[in-house]
Amino acid sequence: MKLYIVGFGAGNSGGMTLDARSALLESGLIVGYDTYIKLLKDIFPNKEYLSTGMRRERERVLIALEKAREQTVSLVCSGDPELYGMAGLAIELGADSPDVDITVVAGVSAAFSGGALLGAPLTNDVTIISLSDLLTPREKIEKRLRFAAQSDMVTVLYNPSSKTRADYLKRACDIFLEYRPADTVCGTARLIGREGQETRTMTLAELRETQTDMLTTVFIGNSDTSLINGKMVTSRGYRNE
Repeated sequence: MKLYIVGFGAGNSGGMTLDARSALLESGLIVGYDTYIKLLKDIFPNKEYLSTGMRRERERVLIALEKAREQTVSLVCSGDPELYGMAGLAIELGADSPDVDITVVAGVSAAFSGGALLGAPLTNDVTIISLSDLLTPREKIEKRLRFAAQSDMVTVLYNPSSKTRADYLKRACDIFLEYRPADTVCGTARLIGREGQETRTMTLAELRETQTDMLTTVFIGNSDTSLINGKMVTSRGYRNE
């Protein structure tokens, strides 16, 4: 049978690809994290759902694989299922279930949906880093931040702060301030595509003092990033050709 690993974007129907919608409509069961299921129930109220709490990713995948032996199932992730999502784990665990056909369905990540809200910060090379140290040691995260800061690429930060990581974004900004000017253009997008959506632009120095949470995506510009009519824009050089 069939198991779709579906990225449904930010959580609203407008940010969902046609392929994602098609997979969800085809599926007899939708499996996912509690918060994601609540979002999808508003869009597909007549579907059958099965949800689990945070940090139970392996359990979710195994449930989805088991159910997919009986019917078509979608295992859902916000954004894109490859970017901090379930696609890799599902394929790894699915190696023991050769009878289940696994298909990954791409979605619009917060980097791109949030970037669009801010303007056009991702016009050139980009690096994306999660500040969550649940699965990646903090030392490795800081090493990646340092290389990103030196590279002069626009950097997008996921999971910038939580109750147990209140100072992680401040530490990330300190690393960037070693290599980039304090007035570097930055931005944040929170609750992308959901009720209460908000965006802000600021300098790197101001970002250091900004309160964020797990629902916030952070954008740190490069030397070619500027504010144009309130929009965060990274030039690619077309006007210089």
